[in-house]
Amino acid sequence: MKYPKPLGEKGTIGFVAPSFGCARGPYRVMFDHSLEVFAAMGHGLDPGPNCYEERGIGISNTPEACGKELTEWYCRKENDVLISCGGGELMCETLDYVDFERIRQADPKWYMGFSDNTNFTFLLNTLCDTASVYGPCAPSFGMEPWHPSLRDAYELIRGRKTEVKGYPDWERSAGPGVPEEGKDPLAPYELTEEKVLRSFVGDRQAEPEEELVFSGRLTGGCLDCLANLAGTCYDRAEEFSARYEDDGIIWFLESCDLGVMAIRRAIWELKQAGWFRHVKGFLIGRPLCFGEQAMGLDQYRAVTELLSSCGVPVIMDADFGHLPPMMPLISGAAAKVRVKGNDLTVQYEKK
Repeated sequence: MKYPKPLGEKGTIGFVAPSFGCARGPYRVMFDHSLEVFAAMGHGLDPGPNCYEERGIGISNTPEACGKELTEWYCRKENDVLISCGGGELMCETLDYVDFERIRQADPKWYMGFSDNTNFTFLLNTLCDTASVYGPCAPSFGMEPWHPSLRDAYELIRGRKTEVKGYPDWERSAGPGVPEEGKDPLAPYELTEEKVLRSFVGDRQAEPEEELVFSGRLTGGCLDCLANLAGTCYDRAEEFSARYEDDGIIWFLESCDLGVMAIRRAIWELKQAGWFRHVKGFLIGRPLCFGEQAMGLDQYRAVTELLSSCGVPVIMDADFGHLPPMMPLISGAAAKVRVKGNDLTVQYEKK
């Protein structure tokens, strides 16, 4: 696994929009302020040509333009790390225009984003053997003041942090970077919900004071995107899992548009495709459909009934995904996970 160099004290941050851009408010307000914040911290800025575009369908520009920008900005020397402008809907269509061979040969660079950005954060792992960060997109850094999760993400790409811990509360909202109408787009999260983890091992729920510790190679992302990639020419997940068989894989999974039935179908699909063959554990983020039920199926049974046969820890409602705040996860890194009650710690080792 290749690990990028940390962002330096005066290093330059590049910004790309392979999914949605920041063409209008509130996203433009948030993104513009995030640029001001990073500049005030001493960083150079290198925005790509699509950051303020909205000419695409479900993405900022045409698939060709988005794929070209992602390739060029990843490979160019004028920036040191890349942060995505946002998630979206059809980043998958850009993949035919991303030069993965060129990216594989380039000096590794941190790329950070989540949701639709799974199409790159995950494929950097499986196609290029390069680590990435599944974490907040650029507009979130316009928040005043920063939530500790944003500080954690920044410290990770600076190389000054080797572990992250979960947070005590979360926001029941439309998701990170989606301010409610009439709300100040730079306002902090409204953390009204207490975090409660549900942990399982095989077909039993863990005891309240039981400590679960497991290690493996961390990878994953948004289930909506992962299930879409399964079986395509970009599906190298089973090969990746076999390559790191000695480590085993810790899968982190969350969902955006999927309801509980669709979550169950996606889990079934990936399991049948052989993705979970060398699994050591699962981290399941809070789904955007949190609390939904259909025909007696809830978000927990949608996952645990299919994964119980793996016989490994399954941690539900972990601190990442579309209901903030989110722990930044180094996708591709070796990791040790510790869970006890509602306390969750992920420790990274770059090997």
